[in-house]
Amino acid sequence: AVAFVVGVGLGYPLARFHTFDVIFGPYVAVSQAMPVIAFAPLLVVWFGLGLLPKVIICALIVFFPILVNTVVGLRSIDPSLIEASWSMGASDWQTLRYVEVPLMLRPLLGGIKMGLTLSMTGAVVGEFVSSSAGLGYLMMLGRTAYDIPMVYVAALTMA
Repeated sequence: AVAFVVGVGLGYPLARFHTFDVIFGPYVAVSQAMPVIAFAPLLVVWFGLGLLPKVIICALIVFFPILVNTVVGLRSIDPSLIEASWSMGASDWQTLRYVEVPLMLRPLLGGIKMGLTLSMTGAVVGEFVSSSAGLGYLMMLGRTAYDIPMVYVAALTMA
């Protein structure tokens, strides 16, 4: 939910306002190029071994597909449709509600679908790095004890 709110909230101005895109677009592109999983140990150092690092890892992994698909969905809308709604007297909010949101839903839902799939990866990575329970921890425990069947069972359960 956090990734959805932040992804759509940042994706809308990136797609609609050129100045916002010029200022923040390069930072988004650079941050997307770095693997989020590499930040997992750093998040554990900053926030401890609790639930918060796992939530942040999942949110960061899910954030980018939602952001990218929000931007793609909004930029794929034909500008003449938006201009037509304005010419009929629609306010900016009405244009957003009745034109932009319905037309960007398909890419946005695709991003949510990708994000849900990736969130499982984020949860497992969070358990690898900062947990004493869960499937990721079970895989790490099996690996250190050379218990290959345990690793296979945990991996098959995740699949």
